[in-house]
Amino acid sequence: QVQLVESGGGLVQAGGSLRLSCAASEGTFSSYAMGWFRQAPGKEREFVTAINWSGGSTRYADSVKARFTISRDNAKNTVYLQMNSLKPEDTAVYYCAASYYGGTYTSKSAYDYWGQGTQVTVSS
Repeated sequence: QVQLVESGGGLVQAGGSLRLSCAASEGTFSSYAMGWFRQAPGKEREFVTAINWSGGSTRYADSVKARFTISRDNAKNTVYLQMNSLKPEDTAVYYCAASYYGGTYTSKSAYDYWGQGTQVTVSS
């Protein structure tokens, strides 16, 4: 069982930046692919970005390309999401997730463990 705890959310003005962190309890963290998803009120949870087990492969949703960066530190069992040039439409609860299969999957069903989420609010 992998426990994931997100942190770093908050309120920021449009154009600002935030860095989210997701700490994993599992010692075999380095074998999992990690993803970030987000869910705005009244909308489906959507894929944001993912990184494979080694950090050598990443994938981004078109809506966040060139603004968001995912990275991981396997020594610290932590994955990060650096969010720059934030827009009001980025407002959502952000969830990290772990996939045993190791790839940069965009589907929610590919992920085995989920965090509780952290709120990101971008004001205009």
